Amino acid sequence: QLVESGGGLVQPGGSLRLSCTASGFRFSNYAMNWHRQPPGKGREWVATITADGRNTDYADSVKGRFTISRDNRENTVYLEMNNLEVDDTAVYYCAASGLWGQGTQVTVSS
Repeated sequence: QLVESGGGLVQPGGSLRLSCTASGFRFSNYAMNWHRQPPGKGREWVATITADGRNTDYADSVKGRFTISRDNRENTVYLEMNNLEVDDTAVYYCAASGLWGQGTQVTVSS
């Protein structure tokens, strides 16, 4: 099971940190991903972190503004989002090996 939290309403230029806590599988064995689905659009990949946390990758649209990290002791993956833009408005999901969370809404608006 994956459970996201930390979404909300923020002004452009603001920051949020999303969390995703895993249970029911060996978290430390799996790469973790964040995806998002903007209103009226399809789901898109945002970021990936390897199982050991040593390597990360980002979509061009968020590179330099978002940071993915994980704590394998806490079975949690994070997405730190800075300098948020209106186009970042979406439901954000964490995912691993075909398992998806329920999503958390992020709205960027003045």
